Amino acid sequence: MAKKTYHEKLHNAGDLPKVEDLSDKPEAVKRFGGSKMLIAAPMQYNAIMTKIPFGKLTTLDRIRMHLAKEANADVTCAMTAGIFVNMCAHASVERGDALFPYWRTLKRDGELNEKYPGGMDEQRQKLESEGHQIVQKGKRLLVFGYEDSLADLRE
Repeated sequence: MAKKTYHEKLHNAGDLPKVEDLSDKPEAVKRFGGSKMLIAAPMQYNAIMTKIPFGKLTTLDRIRMHLAKEANADVTCAMTAGIFVNMCAHASVERGDALFPYWRTLKRDGELNEKYPGGMDEQRQKLESEGHQIVQKGKRLLVFGYEDSLADLRE
C-alpha cells in the first residue's frame, strides 16, 4: 500500500471536527480547563493559516482558541493541533506552486517550529525576509515582539 501524501492526509478528516464531552472525566476537565474539547479537522487549521497576511503572524494557541470559540467548546485538542499544523505546512510545500505562508504560524510565545519543512532555519529566513527579527533564548528561536504583529483571526 502506497504511503499517503500530506495533501491526502490533509483532506482525510474522517469524523472530524467533533466536540468531545469530558464531563464524566473530572481529571481531564481540570487538566484541559473545560468539559468540551474540540478535535478540529486539519483543513480548519489550513484555512486559518492560509489567511495570515504578509507582515502578520499568529500562534498555534491563538488558532486553537479561535476554533474552540467557533465550535462553542472550552478547549481544542493540543496534540492533534500540533500534528495538523505540521501536516498543513508539509502539504503546502508538497503542492509546490500553491504554497501558503505556513511559516507565519508560530508556536507558543512566538517560537519557531522545528518540525516545519526546512526546520527553524528555513522558517527564520522566511520571517526575516518579511521584516521580523528573530532572537535566540537558549536553544529556542523566537520572533522578537511577535505580539505586535498578530493577525486578527476573525477576518
